Amino acid sequence: MTSTGQPGLGAATRARGSPGSPGRALYEPRAAFVPESGVPVHGDAAIAAQNAPFLALGLPLSVRTRQVHVAGDGDVALLVVDWEIGGEVRATATDVARRGADGYWRYVIDSPFGAAPRSDWLTYSRRGRPRRTRGPAHLP
Repeated sequence: MTSTGQPGLGAATRARGSPGSPGRALYEPRAAFVPESGVPVHGDAAIAAQNAPFLALGLPLSVRTRQVHVAGDGDVALLVVDWEIGGEVRATATDVARRGADGYWRYVIDSPFGAAPRSDWLTYSRRGRPRRTRGPAHLP
């Protein structure tokens, strides 16, 4: 996140895309990370474990911020972000961030698959195209 007027994802994309970076600095101490399963995890080790598969791909992360909604005194924001890792996986995240006393934005809730169906309903081809595997009949 940036320390400028509105939250951004510059630092987040660099940190998530670089195995040697201190990713936890992107999160508030009691932050939640919501993996594709939809079951949130908390704490340094659990969040690092959930980010590990993204880092293991060793591919660049590209991000396009779709929407930013700032609330309160300008210190809380909802982010809707389209992201892709090297054409292998893509989704739309819904994240909540808060600006700290130091001016930096940090995740309160990091939900990289926040706007996507559950993974047991979709899989992704090598080209990143979703295809239905199982799940409710009303889903495409």
